[in-house]
Formats: sequence, structure tokens, C-alpha cells
Amino acid sequence: MATIPITKRGAEKLKEELQRLKYVERPAVVVAIQEARAQGDLSENAEYDAAKDKQGFIEGRILEIEGKLAAAQVIDPSELDAGGRVVFGATVDLEDEATGMSVTYQIVGDDEADLKQGLISISSPIARALIGKEAGDVAEVQAPGGIKTYEIMEVHYR
Repeated sequence: MATIPITKRGAEKLKEELQRLKYVERPAVVVAIQEARAQGDLSENAEYDAAKDKQGFIEGRILEIEGKLAAAQVIDPSELDAGGRVVFGATVDLEDEATGMSVTYQIVGDDEADLKQGLISISSPIARALIGKEAGDVAEVQAPGGIKTYEIMEVHYR
């Protein structure tokens, strides 16, 4: 099985979700199923159907998270020393050469990506263009509106 890179913070979030699903949501849905069964005829019992659907979702998500954690290669960005190069987990300060606007992104795993928080997926076009480059380098990214050019201002490992 191939390993999946994930930051330490991302792994902790998955572990927290797994704990919540196993020890809060799973028992709650079992109680909901028992209560729905107590109402009698299951063939026309919407509460029972909804509870069973939720149980299926919870069990599926538990399996998915356990699989991801089993295949995860947890990387702590603060312990990286890539000699100033952009690598998985690095935080990169960029300047859009066309507009002069500055942006900061951290390159994270697919499950952690959240553009609003400045977290971009390792498989995104911009991350792929940045990997291996250093401060002062220029990265060209194929965007829907054409090629965008970014200058790498600084690379942090935090």
C-alpha cells in the first residue's frame, strides 16, 4: 500500500474525528435505532431508516479514516530541513508577478487542503509547480485563465 503524506496537524484532526465517530456518534445512532425499533412496524418507520442510513455513513467514515491513518506518512513541518527548498509541509510566501499581490500557502495532504486557510493540496497545480524550487525562483502555474507566474519570496518550515 502506498503511503499518503499528511502533516502532523492533519493526522491529529483525523484521529479526533475517529474518536468522535467511535465513541460519541456510533453509540448515539445505536440508541436511535433501538428507539425506532421500539415504535413497532419497521417497514414504514422513517426514523429507523434514517438511523440505519446514518449508521452506514458513520461505519463507512470510520473505515475510511482508519485506512488513511494506516497508510499515512506523518510529516512534522517544523522538523523539516530542506535547505530552503519547497517540499511537502513547507509554508511559502509568493508574489503574483502580474498583480504584485502577496499570498502565503502551506503545502499539505489532499484531506487537509483548505484554500481559505492557505492550505493547498500537494496534488494541486500550484503545489506541483512550487515543489523543489527556492526563494527567488519563479513558478509558472497553468490556471483556468491562463498561465500565472509567482515569485517565491520566502520558504518556512513551521
